[in-house]
Amino acid sequence: MKTDRVAIVGAGPAGLMAADAISAAGIGVDVYDAMPSAGRKFLMAGKSGLNVTHEGDIVDFTRLYVAPGDRLEPVIRDFGPGEVITWMAGLGIEAHTGPTGRVFPSMMKASPLLRAWLARLGRQGVRLHLRHRWTGWDEAGALVFDTADGAVTVNPAATVFALGGGSWRRLGSDGAWTRPFAEAGVPLAPFRPSNCGFTVDWSDRMRRDFAGAPVKPVRLSAGGRETREEFVVTAAGVESGGVFTLSAVLRDEIEAEGTATLWLDLLPDLAEAEIARRLAAADPKQSRANRLRKALKLTGVKAALLYECVSADDLTTPDAMAAAIKRLPLKLTGPAPLDEAISTAGGVRWDAVDARLMLTARPGSFVAGEMIDWDAPTGGYLLTACLATGMAAGEGVLAWLGAKRD
Repeated sequence: MKTDRVAIVGAGPAGLMAADAISAAGIGVDVYDAMPSAGRKFLMAGKSGLNVTHEGDIVDFTRLYVAPGDRLEPVIRDFGPGEVITWMAGLGIEAHTGPTGRVFPSMMKASPLLRAWLARLGRQGVRLHLRHRWTGWDEAGALVFDTADGAVTVNPAATVFALGGGSWRRLGSDGAWTRPFAEAGVPLAPFRPSNCGFTVDWSDRMRRDFAGAPVKPVRLSAGGRETREEFVVTAAGVESGGVFTLSAVLRDEIEAEGTATLWLDLLPDLAEAEIARRLAAADPKQSRANRLRKALKLTGVKAALLYECVSADDLTTPDAMAAAIKRLPLKLTGPAPLDEAISTAGGVRWDAVDARLMLTARPGSFVAGEMIDWDAPTGGYLLTACLATGMAAGEGVLAWLGAKRD
């Protein structure tokens, strides 16, 4: 029997925002999640400081998103950084903006924000059903959930799916929803890792002596883009910071060519000519390592990267050494495993949904968050898009229910 309540499948930020929008209009909402508690990936993202959004011009902000036909842009414009800050203020949480424009809740962590949010949803009549894993639709079109007490079916007035992408399986985003969606005829794009690390065929010395070492200051470039952010050497390759920022172009290059080159400027504050001058002025009787150390203070992991990426035969003159230091080619052999990526591109294709994020193959079913095919860097852009698509899906449900009543 169809109820007059709306089902939200997924208790992450996109699903909770949809629940917020719908319940604020006085419509009953039930939120279902497979995990024992809500917002697990949200909480994990906030362990080192919850970056909810990023200040700046909305035009520049939306340019950092990748989605076919710019379908995501109007969604972000409707619920962008200013709306995110206002939403937090409505929960009693002030915003703190860091020196680079990243916006955090004033206490930095996610848990106080999530508690305040869940409390408001409770006051608005939202019911939370945990340990309910959605497995598909039955023959009558009802939602089917696997629970400790057996299968449960629900036939809501409308549904918002916010089941996440394909990474961080242990926090609930396992991508298992793709099978019933595909069987229902929903067009899907394959999942691809984003904001991820990459593998490098390191020497034994590099793995042994420098795994875990941060590289800074440094400028990174790839595919016509560049960023000045640190990154970290791992036993398997590189990750974090600037590597994540450039991960989409690096991933695309690997998919097209089999490998990718990440170009490193190990001394971004010195011009190439100055580096060559200092090296030429160094005592030629000294070892190369001593000249690098004394003339340039280039030691440790940076010196190791230089020797790792360039043959000693190509470092015989000050000019050659300076050129290598300013444009060091680091060969990447592949992305880190999908489940280790911070986020994923791929999922429900944009031609599968209308302007209100309703599935054309299943009227009354909407999608939100990372399960839609879009891509963005870290820095508050991921979470903003999840909140924005959750709001858009929630408003889409209200419009669809209103149209049905009319």
